Amino acid sequence: MRVMVVGSGGREHALAKVLKDSPKVSFLVVAPGNPGIGTLAALAPIASDDVASLVNYAVAEHIDLVVVGPEVALAAGLADNLQQAGIACFGPTQGAAQLESSKAFTKALCQANDIPSAAYTIFEDKDKAVAYLRTRSGPFVIKADGLAAGKGVVITTDLQEAEQTIADLFGGRFGGAGSQVVIEEHMVGEEVSFFALCDGKTSRYFGSAQDHKRAYDGEKGPNTGGMGAYSPTSLVTPVFVDDIMERFIDPTLRAMNTLGMPFCGVLYAGLMLTPQGPKLVEYNARFGDPECQALLARFEGDLASVLMACARGELDQAPTFHLNDQSAAVVVLAAQGYPDHPQTGSSIGEEAANQWGEQGYVLHAGTTRDGDGTLRAAGGRVLNAVGTGATLQKALETAYEIVDAIDWPIGFYRRDIGWRELNRKSDNPALLTS
Repeated sequence: MRVMVVGSGGREHALAKVLKDSPKVSFLVVAPGNPGIGTLAALAPIASDDVASLVNYAVAEHIDLVVVGPEVALAAGLADNLQQAGIACFGPTQGAAQLESSKAFTKALCQANDIPSAAYTIFEDKDKAVAYLRTRSGPFVIKADGLAAGKGVVITTDLQEAEQTIADLFGGRFGGAGSQVVIEEHMVGEEVSFFALCDGKTSRYFGSAQDHKRAYDGEKGPNTGGMGAYSPTSLVTPVFVDDIMERFIDPTLRAMNTLGMPFCGVLYAGLMLTPQGPKLVEYNARFGDPECQALLARFEGDLASVLMACARGELDQAPTFHLNDQSAAVVVLAAQGYPDHPQTGSSIGEEAANQWGEQGYVLHAGTTRDGDGTLRAAGGRVLNAVGTGATLQKALETAYEIVDAIDWPIGFYRRDIGWRELNRKSDNPALLTS
C-alpha cells in the first residue's frame, strides 16, 4: 500500500510514526511534512491547502490511501477531489467537513437531532451582536463560525473584552471565519476529547484524551491550538463510551447521511461534562493536535489497514485494534509570542532528548532545518515531548525529562499538563456522567 499523509505538524509526525510500522505500507510520503517526519518518510513540498497539486502528486505516485491531518485541507475539498481521481481518502468531503468548518451548521444539526449542546445565537452583524451581549451577564462565550486554527473561541467575564472580540472577529482577525459569530451559553464542567472512526454508515470508538487549551499554567492566557494532552482519562468509562456513541456520534452520522453528506474519517467530539450530563462543545472533522499524539502512543494494530477500511466504507471489516493500558502524555514546546505572534528562526538543540526509546520521544511540529543541519523554530507550536508509562505520573515524568533535555532557551511550555487527572477525587461532580 502506498500512503500519503497531508500536513506538517506533530499530529502528522505521530501518524507517520505509526503508519511506517504497518506491514501493508510499502511507500510513505508526507506533504509537506517537517524535518522530524523526514527521518521516517519521504517528503513532498506541497502545502496542505494546495488541493490541485496534492491530487496531481497522488495520481503521479500511484498513491492508494491519503490520510488528511489538518482541517484546512478538508475544508478546501481535498477528499472530494481525491474521490474523483479514484484515490481512497481518510477524511470527510467538503460538505461533511462543515461539522468543523461551520459552527452554525453543527448547531443547527444538533438542534434538529436532539444532540445535547449549549444554547446559542448566531449573528452576521456586529452591532446586533454587541447589543445582544449587553443584555447578557458573563461569562461570555464568543466563537468565530469558521476555521481559526483552534484559536477562534474567546471566553471572558469582561463585557468590554467581549465587545472587542466581536469587533475583531467581524473586522477580519480570522479572515472569512468571522463573517458569522456564534454567542453561546457558558457551560461549566470538564472537557473531554472523544474520537470515533466513521465510514459514512458505521462508527467505532477510537479513544479519549484531555487537552490543555490555555497558553500558561493554571489555565491562564489566550486559547491556543493545544499546549499538551494526556490519554486516557478516568472520566471516560465503558458506560460513558456507549452513551456518547448512542446519543452523539451515531445520530450525527445518520443526520449527515440524510443530508446527502456521509461522514468518512475521524469524528472528534469536544464534550463538556456538565452537572446535567455531557453536552457537545464542538465537532472536529479530524484527529486533534495534540490529542492524536497521545492516542497513537498507545495504539496497537495495523493503522494503515484500519484507515483504508474506513476510507472504503468497510469499517465493519477492519482488522482489530486497541489502545493499550499505558498512559501517554504530550507536552508542547511553543515559540515565545505564540499564539498571536510566534518568534521564528531560533536554533534548537534536541540531540540530548533522543535517549528514552519508545517510552519517550520527540515529535516535530513547526520546525525547519538549515543546509548545515541546524534545527530552527518555524511556527508557533514547535516540538512535542511524548512520554508513556504505567501511570500518568510516570508518563509525565518522562515527557518533562525530555523537555528538560531540549536546548531551546526561548521556547516555553506548561508545567501542569495532566493536573486535572492527577488531582481528581472520587466525588468529582463530572463523574455523574458515568
